[in-house]
Amino acid sequence: MSTTTLSRTQLVERLFPEGIPRLWCPTLTHFSTPACPDLHRIEKHLRSLAPYVRGILVPGSTGEGWEMSDQDILGLLPSVLDIAEQLNIKVLIGVLKTDVPAMLTCIRQLARFANHSAAVGFTVCPPKGSSLTQHEISSALRQVLNLGFPTALYQLPQVTQNEMSPELVQSLADEFPNFYLFKDTSGYDRVALVGLQSNVFMVRGSEKNGYSQWLRASGGPYDGFLLSTANVLAKELASIIHLLSSGRRDEAVRMSEKIADLVTRAFAIVQDFQVGNAFSNTNKALDHHRAFGLRAAEYPPPLLYSGTRLPNSFIEQAAQLLSEHGLQREVGYCLDI
Repeated sequence: MSTTTLSRTQLVERLFPEGIPRLWCPTLTHFSTPACPDLHRIEKHLRSLAPYVRGILVPGSTGEGWEMSDQDILGLLPSVLDIAEQLNIKVLIGVLKTDVPAMLTCIRQLARFANHSAAVGFTVCPPKGSSLTQHEISSALRQVLNLGFPTALYQLPQVTQNEMSPELVQSLADEFPNFYLFKDTSGYDRVALVGLQSNVFMVRGSEKNGYSQWLRASGGPYDGFLLSTANVLAKELASIIHLLSSGRRDEAVRMSEKIADLVTRAFAIVQDFQVGNAFSNTNKALDHHRAFGLRAAEYPPPLLYSGTRLPNSFIEQAAQLLSEHGLQREVGYCLDI
């Protein structure tokens, strides 16, 4: 889908007749064997998210997208797109690559999915490199945007070792109407706090410093969230958005504080684990309980892309945290008949 002749408003109206979702999730990729997606489990997970999450990023960092090859993604996407279509969920296709040639190659290989009814474009980060200038980052991203596909830009300095400046993001927004969504996981929020003079949709991806105060309904700079923890806390995050929209700010703050404490402590469980990434590992430990409820200990711990399983101790600690916060479920989504 080339969108070079559409304004940003026209593009968004075409992609999102019901409006851009305010809660997005970079969904987990569940594996049956190393690097082999467990499509049955993925479908159950997506069905559990669907009442609250209307947009997903596949694969994202939480879905182990940085480790996947192009062939891995080609094997995963068709099924996810078809499931998402059934559930009326929109899918941003993650192109998590560290250099421009790899980004362009991957997008061209995945272009066959661009016209799928559930697909709403591609997500890319700047190329990796702490010494890259803003001009070099701009030149790289312009090559992607010039392809004409609907595109979301992803600020992820934890991986790319650099940041897009507010001025750079503004200049790309001015030049490319197909750039319609900006995600910031840096935790510094520099672009959002300066503010763009455009209608680019702004989503916060950082789990730092709480949730409720960052949304426009609470006086913050963001339109919505794109959060790894929506894999597990979709209902609670959707509740924060609803409460703020309803003017019930005190309730939203209380919910925000509750899940912020849970998330901070959950990330601490996996901080010294050297396999995979913290986003995947934290959410897979918590999701194991969402999937199997009080019977979670009867099932093998989650499998990572590499074939390593999370330690049983992570699963036990995750259970304790969910219980302490009143979020443990008796019956999980995989067992709920």
